[in-house]
Amino acid sequence: MIRKARLCDVNTIHRILNEYGNKGELLPRPLSKIYDHLRDFTVYTDEKTGDILGCCSLQFCWDDLAEIRSLAVHPEHIRNKIGTQLVSDALQDACRYKVKNVFTLTYRPGFFEKFGFNVIDRAKLPLKIWSDCILCVKFPDCDETAMLKKI
Repeated sequence: MIRKARLCDVNTIHRILNEYGNKGELLPRPLSKIYDHLRDFTVYTDEKTGDILGCCSLQFCWDDLAEIRSLAVHPEHIRNKIGTQLVSDALQDACRYKVKNVFTLTYRPGFFEKFGFNVIDRAKLPLKIWSDCILCVKFPDCDETAMLKKI
């Protein structure tokens, strides 16, 4: 089941994101940033236990641009289509808000290509989106792939 994140979910979201952040596969997010952007998050929960198995954030940048970020699935539940469902939900949310373009920065471009995202030059994205990059251990040598989907 996919639902909007709640305050009681913050520590679990943080734990899942840190698991990938510690491996360098995702930009880690401090607990305070998750609280700041909690309304941007959705979570996938196990219908039987209520446990959070994955999370995703859709963050609005401008009136015509949003970013899918912090997509992570508990490692024991990868390949169960949880990430697919979270991205589909984020794209539906972008449509509800009439966002024309959704981008992501990813290490898994093949996954996002399935949704119609195309690789773009990072320089085409507004400078505003790079504010969180300063927190990354790979800054300024980002090796993520920038991708964009027109809606």
